Amino acid sequence: MNLKALAILGVLAVLALPGWLIQSDYWMNFAIMVLYAALLGQAWNILAGYGGQFSFGHAAFFGTGAYAQAILQMSVGLDPWLCFLLSGLLGGIAGAVVGVLSFRYNLRGSYFALVTLAFAEVFRIVAKSVDFTGGGSGLLVPLHKGAASAQFATKAGFYYLIFALTALGLAIGWWLDHGRFGARLIAVRENEEAARALGINAFTTKVIAITLSAILAGFAGAFYVQYFLYIDPNLAYGPDISVAALLAPIIGGLGTSLGPLVGALVLQLVSRVAQMVAGDAPGITLVIFGVILVIMVVALPEGIFGQARISARRLISRRT
Repeated sequence: MNLKALAILGVLAVLALPGWLIQSDYWMNFAIMVLYAALLGQAWNILAGYGGQFSFGHAAFFGTGAYAQAILQMSVGLDPWLCFLLSGLLGGIAGAVVGVLSFRYNLRGSYFALVTLAFAEVFRIVAKSVDFTGGGSGLLVPLHKGAASAQFATKAGFYYLIFALTALGLAIGWWLDHGRFGARLIAVRENEEAARALGINAFTTKVIAITLSAILAGFAGAFYVQYFLYIDPNLAYGPDISVAALLAPIIGGLGTSLGPLVGALVLQLVSRVAQMVAGDAPGITLVIFGVILVIMVVALPEGIFGQARISARRLISRRT
């Protein structure tokens, strides 16, 4: 077992502690939102960080998973745990459809980003226009506390649920770092024409990447519904979700398995500090996030974790 695998296992061991150590609901909610943001960030990181395909419309996949979770248990009467699996599956199908339609015509860069943004907006308009989504009013999931309905009596239950989903995201990141598919995906990111010349099917590779990314985003949407018991088109498919998805990996480190987790922790800490300092001043958190994003892009383009990894390698090389 290599050092990176041991590091991820160590991080998972540490992340398992808050569920039974933290007694305060406030700090438990903080820990839950860190892992939720890390999961959403890892979804975006798979496609953009490892694949180099920058999406501005991950809300399309998040919202599909969120609405699937709400509709399937409320209207169809399926078990909420089964709904979780189906939400990820339907999110992945949405991602595959967007990927096939986009990559078939070799869209990349700003063109791909705008297409994903357009898909999210189309989904938002459709969700507002049909009855089974609750229209513009959204859906309020009935409260049925209990593990069987995935509505836990304490926040510790929700913490371990999002912990399991985040662990899945970290496992996928580790697989991309060490597996052949990850090597193919990175090759496509670095130089798509050269990757094709080496025999890599760039189209299939990118479609698989966006499907995996969308599955995780669908799981994030399903968790959001179970935790907050409400979803509407602006929440599910609005630009806030797409922006939140890209912030954590960019700040933490694109193309790294732990970067989204580091970025999510920083963002949540900054958000809490901003709330304490500025109170309920509208938009102050978004302003601070924007400033941090500009600083990161200019000063630390590799992100916090990425830069720390580079610095560690330089230090080791100097000592040897």
